Amino acid sequence: MTISPTYAAVDDRAVKADAIRAPSPVAISAVEVSKHYGRATALERLTLDIRAGEVFGLMGPNGSGKTTFMRLLAGYLLPSGGRLQVAGHDVVSESLEVRRRIGYVPESAPLYRQMRVGEFLSFMARLRGVPERKVKAAVERIVERLALSAVVDKPTRALSRGYRQRAALAQALLHDPEILILDEPSNGLDPRQIIEMRQLIRSLAGQHTVLMSSHILSEVEKTCDRVAVLLDGRLLGVRALAESCDLEAWFLSLT
Repeated sequence: MTISPTYAAVDDRAVKADAIRAPSPVAISAVEVSKHYGRATALERLTLDIRAGEVFGLMGPNGSGKTTFMRLLAGYLLPSGGRLQVAGHDVVSESLEVRRRIGYVPESAPLYRQMRVGEFLSFMARLRGVPERKVKAAVERIVERLALSAVVDKPTRALSRGYRQRAALAQALLHDPEILILDEPSNGLDPRQIIEMRQLIRSLAGQHTVLMSSHILSEVEKTCDRVAVLLDGRLLGVRALAESCDLEAWFLSLT
């Protein structure tokens, strides 16, 4: 599987340095956000700003609150307290406006197994609110952009793990969202697919704000502009990934 020329490798250090030198407007703002399930706490008073156009990573062990935060942003869950905004819109009182601005890829990368890739993307484009007259062009654009032409006529159930991840990412990009949320995008991929996914995500920086979670320190270090560490639903720290940052040492010092 070869990535599209659109996704040529970029100089990650240069991109990260530019992001640090020129702060962007806030794309995601969380102020004292909490999520409780009875007496259990999934997220506790999280305050965090994510800048427009950056690739922002969430790190932490299972149960740390990463997926909960993403589901709150995507509208799958409602916060128990605090204020959470996406592109200036409140996730509770303006949920439809928020969903129009978000593309979400959960870890399981769910696809409709009975559909072919092209059919699936056309169906998802309509669900995403793409006007009927623009559906075909939107699908063609995203198929080319994510190098899916080789599998566009195949059933989604016949796809390899790498192509399933690409198809899931494609459906999230069809409506050209401002913000892309990726839960463990490299999970289950082989080394070549991990490299291609990394290049793909980096190429989206600037045009989209990307929020991703990962357990793989090296992938976060190579992909993200900034990273936050969560543990037991609490934010432990946020750091820019400049050349001098030893992510492993910093992570271990916090956890």
